[in-house]
Formats: sequence, structure tokens, C-alpha cells
Amino acid sequence: MRLVVDQIRGKSVNEAYAILQFSKKNASEPVGKTLRSAVANAQVKAQDADDFVDVDDLYVRECFVDEGPTLGRWRARAQGRAAPIRKRTSHITVVVDSKEA
Repeated sequence: MRLVVDQIRGKSVNEAYAILQFSKKNASEPVGKTLRSAVANAQVKAQDADDFVDVDDLYVRECFVDEGPTLGRWRARAQGRAAPIRKRTSHITVVVDSKEA
């Protein structure tokens, strides 16, 4: 996930959408969803303040990934043993801001 997030940090929102759309990494889908959510939240917040935000003026100010909870599972192994499987999760944070003219 961090490889994908590093690619869009500091870019304009439209450029970040393009990078995520053509990325071959599986992590680009959840990062793209989070970016769309951040843009929608910025628009709603601006509407509540009786302001207008143009999507073309937004850029990715902050973007980082933190470790989430790990699910522990077990897999059968030879001679009746068990081996742990760690299903890792992530917390994605995307902050968008408008460019100051």
C-alpha cells in the first residue's frame, strides 16, 4: 500500500486519479476509494460552510498508511502441526486541500 500512496502524495486530485486508474497494484483500488471519499468530504464540508470547492483546485496534501489489526488464522501443516497465517490490514489516511492562488 505504501508504494501506491507514495506515488500520489503531493499530486493534484485529477492526476492522482489517473495514476491510480492505470496502476497495476492491487492496493490502488482501496486507495482510490479513500481518495474519492476525501474529495467528497471536502465538497460536503465546503457546502456546509456556504463555500464552493472546485475539484480541479484540490491536491493531495497528506497521504499515509498505518498498520491495522492483524487477524490470526491457522493452516494445517505436515505431521499434524499448525502454522500461523497473519492476515494484515491497513488504515489509509488521505487529506486533500485546495491550492492557494
